[in-house]
Amino acid sequence: MKKNVSLAILFILLTMMACTIFIGGPEYPDRSVPVSTEAVGDLQQSIAEAIAAGAVTGEVTITISEVQLTSYLAMKLQAQADPLLTDPQVYLQDGQIQVYGRAHKGNLEATALIILTAGVDENGDLDIQLASANFGPLPVPTGLLEVLTAMIDEAFTGSVGPVATGIRLTDVTIADGVMTIRGEIK
Repeated sequence: MKKNVSLAILFILLTMMACTIFIGGPEYPDRSVPVSTEAVGDLQQSIAEAIAAGAVTGEVTITISEVQLTSYLAMKLQAQADPLLTDPQVYLQDGQIQVYGRAHKGNLEATALIILTAGVDENGDLDIQLASANFGPLPVPTGLLEVLTAMIDEAFTGSVGPVATGIRLTDVTIADGVMTIRGEIK
């Protein structure tokens, strides 16, 4: 009898070690942002069109939707061997970029929420700042915050930067599911 109980406990422990255990974290919002490769193509096309129009008018306005940004971030994360987050969802509301995702540490998984703000620095470049990071009960190491900020900054500047050479940004607005970036041709 004791042997059977010991074997059952051992089996349960081994099963738990082989599985990922969800340990909580912030709740994803009720609505889901779809991910598609078409949205990434639309983002690249709309940026190119805004730059072309700016060559004529001298002013550039780039509008980025939650679907485009979520799809772009998902594509970037999928390309990584060991991504920091999986299942990203990006919400653009009330002046904030809210990035939800699944964070993994060993066999533990938690929902993460990273809140960023975006603005324009003194050089007219996009300036993304980390406002907060919540990885549920998992601790967020200080170095990880720097990596997170750099990764998300690269995701934004990677989508806008290559075609935005020669543009001085003047304003960034985030509201109602849209981020609008305005600038002028240098």
